[in-house]
Amino acid sequence: MSDAFYPVAVIGVIAIVTWGLRAFPFLLFGQRPLPKIMEYLGKALPPAIMTILVIYCLRGTDFSSFPFGIPEICACALVVILQTVRKNMYLSIIAGTVCYMVLIRII
Repeated sequence: MSDAFYPVAVIGVIAIVTWGLRAFPFLLFGQRPLPKIMEYLGKALPPAIMTILVIYCLRGTDFSSFPFGIPEICACALVVILQTVRKNMYLSIIAGTVCYMVLIRII
Protein backbone atom coordinates (compact mmCIF):
# COMPACT_ATOMS: atom_id res chain seq x y z
CA MET A 1 0.00 0.00 0.00
CA SER A 2 1.16 3.48 -0.73
CA ASP A 3 1.68 6.18 1.88
CA ALA A 4 -1.13 8.22 0.30
CA PHE A 5 -3.79 5.54 0.95
CA TYR A 6 -4.29 6.24 4.66
CA PRO A 7 -5.01 10.01 4.39
CA VAL A 8 -7.30 9.40 1.41
CA ALA A 9 -9.15 6.67 3.34
CA VAL A 10 -9.54 8.94 6.39
CA ILE A 11 -10.89 11.77 4.24
CA GLY A 12 -13.27 9.34 2.54
CA VAL A 13 -14.62 8.03 5.85
CA ILE A 14 -15.04 11.58 7.19
CA ALA A 15 -16.90 12.59 4.01
CA ILE A 16 -19.25 9.60 4.24
CA VAL A 17 -19.98 10.20 7.94
CA THR A 18 -20.56 13.92 7.35
CA TRP A 19 -22.92 13.20 4.44
CA GLY A 20 -24.73 10.56 6.50
CA LEU A 21 -25.25 12.88 9.44
CA ARG A 22 -26.64 15.57 7.16
CA ALA A 23 -28.90 13.14 5.28
CA PHE A 24 -30.19 11.36 8.41
CA PRO A 25 -32.93 13.91 9.33
CA PHE A 26 -34.28 13.84 5.77
CA LEU A 27 -34.30 10.06 5.78
CA LEU A 28 -35.91 9.95 9.24
CA PHE A 29 -38.66 12.51 8.68
CA GLY A 30 -39.12 12.35 4.90
CA GLN A 31 -42.12 14.43 3.90
CA ARG A 32 -43.66 14.42 7.38
CA PRO A 33 -43.76 17.72 9.26
CA LEU A 34 -41.05 18.22 11.86
CA PRO A 35 -41.97 17.73 15.51
CA LYS A 36 -42.52 20.98 17.44
CA ILE A 37 -39.38 20.45 19.53
CA MET A 38 -37.26 20.21 16.37
CA GLU A 39 -38.76 23.44 15.03
CA TYR A 40 -38.05 25.13 18.35
CA LEU A 41 -34.46 23.90 18.44
CA GLY A 42 -33.97 25.03 14.84
CA LYS A 43 -34.97 28.55 15.83
CA ALA A 44 -33.37 28.75 19.29
CA LEU A 45 -30.00 27.05 18.87
CA PRO A 46 -28.31 29.22 16.19
CA PRO A 47 -28.53 32.46 18.22
CA ALA A 48 -27.56 30.60 21.40
CA ILE A 49 -24.51 29.03 19.75
CA MET A 50 -23.43 32.38 18.27
CA THR A 51 -23.76 34.02 21.70
CA ILE A 52 -21.62 31.31 23.28
CA LEU A 53 -19.00 31.72 20.54
CA VAL A 54 -18.84 35.50 21.04
CA ILE A 55 -18.45 35.09 24.81
CA TYR A 56 -15.79 32.42 24.27
CA CYS A 57 -13.86 34.65 21.86
CA LEU A 58 -14.00 37.70 24.13
CA ARG A 59 -13.26 35.90 27.41
CA GLY A 60 -9.54 36.70 27.36
CA THR A 61 -9.88 40.35 26.42
CA ASP A 62 -8.20 42.68 28.91
CA PHE A 63 -10.23 45.89 29.09
CA SER A 64 -8.04 47.34 31.84
CA SER A 65 -4.81 47.79 29.90
CA PHE A 66 -3.79 49.06 26.47
CA PRO A 67 -5.36 48.60 23.89
CA PHE A 68 -8.41 48.25 26.20
CA GLY A 69 -10.19 45.79 23.91
CA ILE A 70 -10.53 48.35 21.11
CA PRO A 71 -9.81 45.86 18.27
CA GLU A 72 -12.35 43.38 19.65
CA ILE A 73 -15.04 46.00 20.26
CA CYS A 74 -14.58 47.57 16.82
CA ALA A 75 -14.64 44.21 15.05
CA CYS A 76 -17.76 43.10 16.94
CA ALA A 77 -19.48 46.42 16.22
CA LEU A 78 -18.65 46.11 12.52
CA VAL A 79 -20.06 42.59 12.39
CA VAL A 80 -23.30 43.67 14.13
CA ILE A 81 -23.70 46.69 11.83
CA LEU A 82 -23.01 44.74 8.64
CA GLN A 83 -25.28 41.90 9.68
CA THR A 84 -28.07 44.33 10.52
CA VAL A 85 -27.72 46.31 7.30
CA ARG A 86 -26.62 43.74 4.71
CA LYS A 87 -27.80 40.45 6.31
CA ASN A 88 -24.89 38.65 4.67
CA MET A 89 -23.19 36.24 7.06
CA TYR A 90 -20.08 35.79 4.93
CA LEU A 91 -19.54 39.51 4.46
CA SER A 92 -19.98 40.11 8.20
CA ILE A 93 -17.57 37.37 9.24
CA ILE A 94 -14.88 38.26 6.70
CA ALA A 95 -15.10 42.01 7.33
CA GLY A 96 -15.02 41.53 11.11
CA THR A 97 -12.01 39.23 10.87
CA VAL A 98 -10.13 41.61 8.56
CA CYS A 99 -10.99 44.58 10.78
CA TYR A 100 -9.70 42.75 13.87
CA MET A 101 -6.52 41.57 12.18
CA VAL A 102 -5.73 45.07 10.88
CA LEU A 103 -6.44 46.71 14.22
CA ILE A 104 -4.25 44.34 16.25
CA ARG A 105 -1.41 45.14 13.87
CA ILE A 106 -1.72 48.93 13.97
CA ILE A 107 -2.75 49.51 17.61
